[in-house]
Amino acid sequence: MRHIVNREQEQAWNGYEGTYWATHQARWDGVNAGFDEPLLAAAEIAEGDRVLDVGCGTGHTTRLAARRAGGGRALGLDLSAPMLDRARESVRREALGQVTFERADVQVHPFAPGAFDVAISRFAVMFFADPVAAFTNIGRALRPGGRIAFVCPTEPGRTEWLLAVQGLRDLLPVGSLGAPGGPGMFSLADPADVRGVLSRAGYESVGTARIEAYGTWGRDATDAAGFLLGSGPGRHLLGQVDEDVRDRARRRLVDLLRPHEREGALRLRTTALLVTARRPG
Repeated sequence: MRHIVNREQEQAWNGYEGTYWATHQARWDGVNAGFDEPLLAAAEIAEGDRVLDVGCGTGHTTRLAARRAGGGRALGLDLSAPMLDRARESVRREALGQVTFERADVQVHPFAPGAFDVAISRFAVMFFADPVAAFTNIGRALRPGGRIAFVCPTEPGRTEWLLAVQGLRDLLPVGSLGAPGGPGMFSLADPADVRGVLSRAGYESVGTARIEAYGTWGRDATDAAGFLLGSGPGRHLLGQVDEDVRDRARRRLVDLLRPHEREGALRLRTTALLVTARRPG
């Protein structure tokens, strides 16, 4: 692996968080699968395209993009070794020879200029240490007229798992998860901020649209609450209070999620921002 500047995220995604996502690969894909088709349609992937998947994680979107590109190829980049291990396992199992993965910091990775026709990302671009530098570097990797499409969280008011977690704010420090415009999960939540970042990074024809999708978080409220609180953000919140408060928070989250149980599954709505842009040329 080459030079890394985003050390905080590199440590997180090669520690507990990366291992948790890798272990629960299929479950996370079930949570986010509703955004796959809107993302890939917006990317306009065509036969023979060379696709770059930024923050590819366990490679689900990379493999989907490769199938759309047919005789093209797809490269998935991520900081997380545990998640990339799972991605490579899936590629071997599915015999997708046109898919490769590399552990890299997209902000500084030495891409060959114009090596890709399109770049995509599903819920990964929010964590760049320097968003303008990262998107500028991705732009260099795109051919003139190349496209980028990504999905990122928007304001939390219409995302049901976040609303449920906010119902614990008298028990847990939920404000530490971040706010729109701040660092972390919601750094690109404001469409105006996104347009500004991409414009400064040299893109044109920037478009933003709010989209919604339902994802399956578990069999029932108890299962979903355990999964949610076992994730990196949930574990971070629970780690800041004593055991009695943790137990109360778990019980309340189950109660808050219970109304979302339907026919043997617990499904929650997520609202996101779908962003598209082009490199000039």
